[in-house]
Amino acid sequence: MTPKFKSAVAAAALTASVFTAHTALAADTIKVGILHSLSGTMAISETTLKDVMLMLIEDQNKKGGVLGKKLEPVVVDPASNWPLFAEKARELLQVHKVDVVFGNWTSVSRKSVLPVFEELNGILFYPVQYEGEESSKNVFYTGAAPNQQAIPAVDYLMKNEKVERWVLAGTDYVYPRTTNKILETYLKAKGVAADDIMVNYTPFGHSDWQTIVANIKKFGSAGKKTAVVSTINGDANVPFYKELGNQGVKAEDIPVVAFSVGEEELAGLDTRPLVGHLAAWNYFMSIDTPSNDEFIEKWQKFIKDDKRVTNDPMEAHYIGFQMWVKAVENANSTKTDDVLDAIVGVTVPNLTGGYSAMMPNHHITKPVLIGEIQEDGQFETVWRTPGLVAGDAWSDFLPGSKDLIADWRKPLGCGNYNVKANKCGGQGS
Repeated sequence: MTPKFKSAVAAAALTASVFTAHTALAADTIKVGILHSLSGTMAISETTLKDVMLMLIEDQNKKGGVLGKKLEPVVVDPASNWPLFAEKARELLQVHKVDVVFGNWTSVSRKSVLPVFEELNGILFYPVQYEGEESSKNVFYTGAAPNQQAIPAVDYLMKNEKVERWVLAGTDYVYPRTTNKILETYLKAKGVAADDIMVNYTPFGHSDWQTIVANIKKFGSAGKKTAVVSTINGDANVPFYKELGNQGVKAEDIPVVAFSVGEEELAGLDTRPLVGHLAAWNYFMSIDTPSNDEFIEKWQKFIKDDKRVTNDPMEAHYIGFQMWVKAVENANSTKTDDVLDAIVGVTVPNLTGGYSAMMPNHHITKPVLIGEIQEDGQFETVWRTPGLVAGDAWSDFLPGSKDLIADWRKPLGCGNYNVKANKCGGQGS
């Protein structure tokens, strides 16, 4: 055997050994996909969610992992590009063979990946408030449905702020448009005239708010108490709130209640002109509970920054991750169908001092909180529901969905069951 041939044989043996070791290592880990934008217009909101998932995985590994195996994070960057979300979801499921995915922020990105998860029978935990009107066997909606955020926020403004005129301002995509459709229907059912509702949409990343804020001020000068209900997403919030301050729009005159602005978005702003404006969420960093104190301490230590904030979607990932771990342990399996069977009814601690449960419609129970912006960029809770609210996949205020329920338990296994027609598949004939 020549030296060159011996060398080739040795190299081949080494390659085979490395490949075998890698394969064995992969088999000994459970892969967790993280599908969040780390660049582009949504990075301001989503990068933190990638980081908190890494923290949760690291913490679980310190406890021994799951089913005796370490968790292995697989991070991809869909770059705020909605079609790219679908490609990256397919990459996670088919190439990396992940067992579960935690990700997405915007509804348009979720709509993009939904067919991929259903085709490949993957599991997605979606941590952000959304518009409802959807239920998938393969998705767990751990953020708020409209009845866990938008409707209670409007009720609060009507009752506590005596609001009579409404500006529905949103980013131009599915979540704001559907949410505002629900809110318009709800407001009109409450006796609000069409002339007392102003609707405005702007593109992602919109930066010139001068004219729009001036129009809001004009709309609010009709002698009736006016409020802005904001479904503006991403980095467009920074110039929007700056322009409110520039034009002297104060909370006592025209309060803004936001559904997509939390502590992370406020961290880059001078919040002094924004004091008194509101946000509706299911969690605030300022919540005073032992579990939240522990979470904040762990987060700031992990991120190596004692100034870093927490927010609502982070808590949603915290809840969803715990639920997935518990379901896997109950099923003694990471296989999708086994986890789907095991997760409904799973109850885990949240950070607000209670427990959240996974419902048959793949939504969870949550408290609803209204918070007021403080000078330090935190929120003071000014109102909360007396108990937990179960997320409703289908709005009670839209004709096409008020008779629909979702129940993924066997034998029903339906995401749009019509209770009047007694059949799965939406509206009856």
